[in-house]
Amino acid sequence: MTQEQVWLPDAARPVTRDSGGRRLKSIALAITLPLASCNGDTLRGSPSGEEKQSLNIRIKIGGRVVSGTLHDTATARDFISLLPLTIDLKDYASTEKISGLPRKLTKEGASLGADPSVGDIAYYAPWGNLAIYYRDSPYASGLIILGKIDGDLDALKSAAGGKATIGLATP
Repeated sequence: MTQEQVWLPDAARPVTRDSGGRRLKSIALAITLPLASCNGDTLRGSPSGEEKQSLNIRIKIGGRVVSGTLHDTATARDFISLLPLTIDLKDYASTEKISGLPRKLTKEGASLGADPSVGDIAYYAPWGNLAIYYRDSPYASGLIILGKIDGDLDALKSAAGGKATIGLATP
């Protein structure tokens, strides 16, 4: 068998393989198999990756309880530090319920914006407010997704506004 050098994309040095290609195939598998189980969010360090821990919350609205899960991010942890929290929810653009927060949250490590979907719990950094989406909305610069409502959004949709209490869920 003869040996030749093959350059892999983004490799710092050539890889030697035999004429049967065995060495190259094993290296290609070693590189691609770990990536095969990842989605784009995991590669970007998104909260959806398994390396992140989630925290459960409960939102009480008009006598009903809605559960949610927050991602383990700096902004979500800063939000958790405010809990328990009673807020005044207001409808915004027939898409989301919003409320001011007692203070601005950290944006450390956060993306520059997000494309929220139904059930997303988010922080809108430019205004310093919490947003809970009951309809899809287009990309918004300055929006940081904190987590997601786990179940039915009927309590949120039907609430015309008013007080809501957010706290950590007890097991």
